[in-house]
Amino acid sequence: MAKRKKTKTAPKRKPSSKKDSKILNYFVWGLSIVALLLIGVIVGYYFGYSKAQDSYSSKIDSTEKKYISQKKRLEQKLLAEKEQKSTLETRLKSVLNAQIKEYTSPSHELDSKDSKIPKNVQRKEKKHTKKRPKLAIIIDDVMTKRHVRDIKSLHLPLTMSFLPPSKARPNSARLAAKERFYMVHLPMEAMHFSAEEPLTLRTTDSKEMIKERIEHLQKLFPRARYINNHTGSKFTADERAMRDLISILNDKKIHFIDSRTTAKTKAPKLMKEFGQRYIARDVFLDHKHDKAYIKKQIKRAIKIAKKTGWAVAICHPHKNTLQALAESKKLLQSVELVYINKIP
Repeated sequence: MAKRKKTKTAPKRKPSSKKDSKILNYFVWGLSIVALLLIGVIVGYYFGYSKAQDSYSSKIDSTEKKYISQKKRLEQKLLAEKEQKSTLETRLKSVLNAQIKEYTSPSHELDSKDSKIPKNVQRKEKKHTKKRPKLAIIIDDVMTKRHVRDIKSLHLPLTMSFLPPSKARPNSARLAAKERFYMVHLPMEAMHFSAEEPLTLRTTDSKEMIKERIEHLQKLFPRARYINNHTGSKFTADERAMRDLISILNDKKIHFIDSRTTAKTKAPKLMKEFGQRYIARDVFLDHKHDKAYIKKQIKRAIKIAKKTGWAVAICHPHKNTLQALAESKKLLQSVELVYINKIP
């Protein structure tokens, strides 16, 4: 039997160990590089975030510290101003022996029936001219928004004289600042008046204290060029005290209008001594609050104005006073009603 021939089979390929190893190495190196890159990104992100966070926190801390510093400086400034104001008020109150009280109207603090102007300072009768005589009506004790509103509703040139601010009337200086023209009604010591105003000028005050008080009023009422006395029968009768006051007012170019609450006032003598013109109240319109009486006093003031060329009347923002003025408008047309600074 013939032998079968064996067919030759293709020899099996042996794996290329060198090539596979090279590929494997590339793969491992690639993974290593990717891993390193990932680690670098993570580490960079961590440190970058941490640095940014620290920077942000630093900015916040810096802003907060700056705010706290500014706040502290502001608080210190406000405290210093408060202490300074408190010191001034305390000194003024202690030296002037004044106590803050609710306002009580003195009506008219007179130590005589009418305290008429003495003959040596009375005005001569004017010669006949075509000019209308002038009448200035000062309304004392103005201190509230309602007072200002009621006075202005009359639409008459009435001179408002504001009492200085106090616990009872904290806004008087602010109200005055809104007016084109105003006066200051300066509290002065009276012979007989229990409800004394805060920081009233007293006869025992030194010239330095009087000056300090006037300078304080100038800060409150910077445009005030005229002052008249609130009460003051004792102060205006004291020659030493009045000489100090007139001297200070003269230096500051502030005119003193004498309310004449006493016939013993030394203002005429001292105004002459300082070369100043003496202007005083001729008539109190509302010494009595009766409307008929007030109208009678208005006629009296007009009569004096016609006789001498001008007159000064003083009243208060009482209801009956304002009504009497409103009802006397036609009568007041016979004179030229003016502010106190227009008195010749």
